[in-house]
Amino acid sequence: MKPIIAIVPSAGIGRRFGKEKVFIPLMGEPLIYWSINVLHQIDEIVEIIPVLREEQQKEWIKIVEEGEFKKIKKIASGGKERQESVYNALMMIDLTDSFVMIHDGARPLVSKELLKRIINAMDEEIDGVIPVIPVKDTIKEINNGIVVRTLKRDALVSVQTPQLFRFKTLKNAYIKYKEEFFTDDASVVEKYGGKIKVIPGEYKNIKITTPEDIIIAETFLTMEGR
Repeated sequence: MKPIIAIVPSAGIGRRFGKEKVFIPLMGEPLIYWSINVLHQIDEIVEIIPVLREEQQKEWIKIVEEGEFKKIKKIASGGKERQESVYNALMMIDLTDSFVMIHDGARPLVSKELLKRIINAMDEEIDGVIPVIPVKDTIKEINNGIVVRTLKRDALVSVQTPQLFRFKTLKNAYIKYKEEFFTDDASVVEKYGGKIKVIPGEYKNIKITTPEDIIIAETFLTMEGR
């Protein structure tokens, strides 16, 4: 297995949360700490690059020093949109013969087991691996508040991070489509013509989006004894 560089986008301003999320306390630690801590425990991951806005970086350097996160050697600057943040981090990677794992800093409940399954699923026939979970609710397409149609739930999945890619493929895709908008990194690789494999994700691997999500995360962490 080639070495893996992990990028952790955390520069969002948390519009739906109501305030900046990255340093929100979760069980006594900043939100971003939890995902970084798990990534740091995976042997295949040789470097971690957090992506933060410039005004966040001083606080993060303090957290790194206290947490002894030796795999963090540099910090990328956040952009106006998430994909610009990821692009900035990709341009900082020196180890070109590698894989890149991208994981949202707002997903603190990612497990080592999921990370290992994603890594083990990568092979020579594909360009990326992403975790997905089945959609539980009925999904309807609407237009101006009116239902257009009900989508077939069996054909739909919800996509999570972390997502793992070949570095050269992901970088080339980001360079080619830099000016376009994508909702996740796999979408960029898909448009570039890359082949993406899906594996089962974890329902507990939630993204912290609203204040209520913090309560859910605390419950899971307590149950796991973390």
